[in-house]
Amino acid sequence: MSSLPPHSASLRPFFTPNGVAVIGASRDPTKLSYAIMGNLTDPGHAYAGPIYPVNPKASEVCGLKCYADIADVPDPVELAVLVIPAALVPAAIGACGRRGIKAAIVISGGFREIGPEGAAREQQMVEIAQRYGVRIVGPNGIGVIDTHTPLDTTFVRGMPPKGHIAFLSQSGALCGGVIDWTIGRSIGFSRFLSVGNEADVNESDVLTFLAADETSRVITLYLEDVKGGPAFVDALRSAAARKPVLALKTGRTASGQAATASHTGALAGAHAAFRAACKQTGVIELETMQGLFNAALALAYQPLPAGNRIALVTNSGGPAALAADTLEAAGLRLAHTSPAVQDHLTGVLGADVQVMGPVDLLGGGGERHYRIALDAILADPACDGVLAILTPHMLVQPPAIVEAIAAAAAGQESAPPGESHPPKPVLACLLGDASLEAAFRAAHAAHIPAYAFPEDAVHAFGALWQRGRWLRTAGDRGREAGDRRQGTGVQGRLAAGVAMQTALADPYAGLVAAYGIPTPPERLATTPEEAAAMAREIGFPVVLKIVSPDILHKSDIGGVILDVRDAAAARAGFATLVARATTTQPAAVVRRVQVQKMVTGGQEVIVGVKRDPIFGPLVMFGLGGIYVEALADVSFRLAPLTEFDAWEMIGEVRSAKLLAGVRGAAPADRPALVDAIVRIGQLATERPEIAELDVNPLLVLPEGQGVVAVDVRVIIDPRLIPRCDKSQ
Repeated sequence: MSSLPPHSASLRPFFTPNGVAVIGASRDPTKLSYAIMGNLTDPGHAYAGPIYPVNPKASEVCGLKCYADIADVPDPVELAVLVIPAALVPAAIGACGRRGIKAAIVISGGFREIGPEGAAREQQMVEIAQRYGVRIVGPNGIGVIDTHTPLDTTFVRGMPPKGHIAFLSQSGALCGGVIDWTIGRSIGFSRFLSVGNEADVNESDVLTFLAADETSRVITLYLEDVKGGPAFVDALRSAAARKPVLALKTGRTASGQAATASHTGALAGAHAAFRAACKQTGVIELETMQGLFNAALALAYQPLPAGNRIALVTNSGGPAALAADTLEAAGLRLAHTSPAVQDHLTGVLGADVQVMGPVDLLGGGGERHYRIALDAILADPACDGVLAILTPHMLVQPPAIVEAIAAAAAGQESAPPGESHPPKPVLACLLGDASLEAAFRAAHAAHIPAYAFPEDAVHAFGALWQRGRWLRTAGDRGREAGDRRQGTGVQGRLAAGVAMQTALADPYAGLVAAYGIPTPPERLATTPEEAAAMAREIGFPVVLKIVSPDILHKSDIGGVILDVRDAAAARAGFATLVARATTTQPAAVVRRVQVQKMVTGGQEVIVGVKRDPIFGPLVMFGLGGIYVEALADVSFRLAPLTEFDAWEMIGEVRSAKLLAGVRGAAPADRPALVDAIVRIGQLATERPEIAELDVNPLLVLPEGQGVVAVDVRVIIDPRLIPRCDKSQ
């Protein structure tokens, strides 16, 4: 275990304790505590340290002396497992603290999950634990497993094989199924942890601990909710810098809010912030449990590829075609063998074998053929990794072919000097199940990730590529863009918005201007004559826009008039806008009409902000205009952003290809757009009062001409406006 901060070091006794006490240990085989004692003493994975059952009504449990009270338990004892009625838990935690025990796993339910009474009991337990410096995992969980100690404090049948994949779950029941699956597949894990209600130890604590854990090469997470967003993001970033972190989070399709006032708010669903956090920290997000562990297996067993060119070696065309079709979706490309390798394979394996790629050994391909093909392809500079596919039939011996695959993978390390190259990853698809049990076991024993279907194998390869690409760009990602705030008066504009029922209209585009984003000249008119005079002052043509705190999307009611070219049109336009507003929304308060210099040319985009309740400000980018919500072609990142983040956001939007210039159009000023995205992220970070913000459209002018924020909508939370901000 590498060095840990004191807060995380306090988690060590949960995995490698010197002595374990089970409070509530029972002799009744139907009780959970009996199952826990059974796991601690199981001959196949028995805990080697002292075990102390605690129960005043028993003299022995599972052949071990039973103690009436935790105070009677002798040294050494570092961990207590509590399986007693919830009402007794707070007092028991206090007794553990007085005994000197600093780690407790509370299996018992009956706390926050049952309502206010349980929540009060949980709070009492935490307060007592803090008084004595006791760390708590749970309550309402299934416990902890460490396969290397070994230690099993759960009531789940069996222990996973020893390995190097760590698993943290917010669902205890899910752990039971996963443990059974790992045993059935002979897949090795290092540590399992069910955090339950997270009354004390939470996912951020465990991430920090596992990041320094030398027995865990890969961290996998199953999450249902996240607490302490910024701290969690920091823990993700720190852990992913040291080893692969994979995450699966539920709630991806919930909208997360009943109503929103901005395009950004409407498009920033409940999962957008978590997905952005993963992208910005190097965490690989998966959408299924199968995908989570498929990727973990590849990352635990194989090296990372230097590129995304994946060769396929198969004895059947159909599975290879499925794999080839899946490559692009996983960010990969089909590798074609070099002419020299093609000539070599044809000469050795015969003219019937397809050697360009996929390399098809045909139905008669045996272990010799696989070894020859894999040796040649792994030495070929034209490929970055190999997927070996096997369809079983009467003429092949799957375990022998797996041995050939493993030998070829291992043989890369023994290449002659001068011919060596970094080892390339090798994965296997063993298509089927019933006849392949021995082959799967042989693959796992040789650290060759093996999958039943080609699509699963390709997506696991995609995780390898994603991890490698992240590490190669880590230096660029860490470069902060610097302070972009250019003006003053921000606080005054925010405070003024309170009088407008928290909706700041376009006159407050000064908010973005204060951060160095250009805006067109504009004025606010309260009468038709003022509109005409202001238009003359600004210079024709102008745009007229209705200003009302009750009309958040002006185009929906015809609240924008473009290309106003003289004073008479300005006066008439003012009257038209007021009439449209009062007709379509009679209750709307219409205060003013904005007169703005009309800007033409450029590509319309939207840059917005939605303040996520857990993670903080979430920045959105997409092509702008009236169709942004209908198309939903947008990307998100958490603020503050780096320039690298902003470039990635642009690259993720399909329609952003228009910014490069198509059909003779001039390329847009993308560096200026990147700068604007970062500036808006900084604005949102420094002004927590901003609940939502849309700059729509932000016009991206041709290369070298910058950007212009044409329309700005800000929704503020007046409760969060600082009472005094002298810096503004």
